Amino acid sequence: MPASDLSTRIDSDIHTEQQPVVEGQLDNSFAAIDWQAPWLSHITQLSYISNTIERLSRSKPHRNSLDGSDDSEGLDNEKILNRHDINASDINTPDTIAKVLKTAMTQQAEHLQQPLPHTKPAHDHKSQTLQFVSQNALPEGEAYEHFIGTTGNIPTRDNLHDLFNGSIWLTFPKTKAVLNYHHMLEIAKQGISERRGRVRDTITVFDENGAVLVTSDASIGKALVNFDWQASLVKPRAKWDNPAQPNTSAQAAVYIFGHALLEQLVHPRKPLCAHSIVIHVAQEFFTLSLAERMRYLDDKTAEYMDTLLSKDDVKPRQLAPLPILGVPHFWAENANTGFYEDRYVFRNGRRKKDKK
Repeated sequence: MPASDLSTRIDSDIHTEQQPVVEGQLDNSFAAIDWQAPWLSHITQLSYISNTIERLSRSKPHRNSLDGSDDSEGLDNEKILNRHDINASDINTPDTIAKVLKTAMTQQAEHLQQPLPHTKPAHDHKSQTLQFVSQNALPEGEAYEHFIGTTGNIPTRDNLHDLFNGSIWLTFPKTKAVLNYHHMLEIAKQGISERRGRVRDTITVFDENGAVLVTSDASIGKALVNFDWQASLVKPRAKWDNPAQPNTSAQAAVYIFGHALLEQLVHPRKPLCAHSIVIHVAQEFFTLSLAERMRYLDDKTAEYMDTLLSKDDVKPRQLAPLPILGVPHFWAENANTGFYEDRYVFRNGRRKKDKK
């Protein structure tokens, strides 16, 4: 069952009806995005990005401009569009996604009345303001992560992978900067080679496929780490937040970090598995607005990953597997407890085996 079949809409202001993609603008992969999917609800500037991508995907070659609808943050959309318009002349050229993301980042900074996000400097490098640029800006032979760390420029292609990568930069800017910082430290130590080592492998797994379980009930986090799906996902279902109907009394929620995972979820499959961390919060976290939650969570996730990646024994297996469609309210079929009886997906796990 596709996420668009869920009975409750996440944001009634976002139009989900897909139009044909105009050849030469954005390819057909963008038309497949279900912007109402619950795992996208936390993305910063979701309304602007979704509406802009949908407009780019429509067969109206004589549009004068591409606008975005009012975000949940209460942005004055009309004023923003006057300042950050993407003209129709731009949409048949490369680097469209970079332009969309750059506009979204500028909008967000202006709304918050804060400077643009920046890198976390490593060694003698200075902090650099982040911006999205063409993939062609990346010099031949230079490592992607090193280029970002030294310039603040994020090379961006016109594909789903980079759209979601940029969306996570917008949503978790401090955490992404921390990951890049640790890439830079490892590159300085080991140089660039096919073998990345445990630190960079851990970064890559979380960056591409990560998720953050936030909970005020320590037993839920402990059960997840121990592959106890009944105690983490099934029995405490009533404690889980529903992205379509946020609940101030909720005690658990999952927010996806991995951009490759978001790309895979354009076509959801039950076996898709995230690699997660657990962030413990006070109950008051769930009384915050979504925007406040994400700013708080970016701080906490950045701290968590900085600590984890600084450990000598860090390795990817320290990230807890989480079958992502098993998250309560992410997929309509998981309302039936039988959904979790699939042992191919919901496995006993290595940690239980290690205890025997």
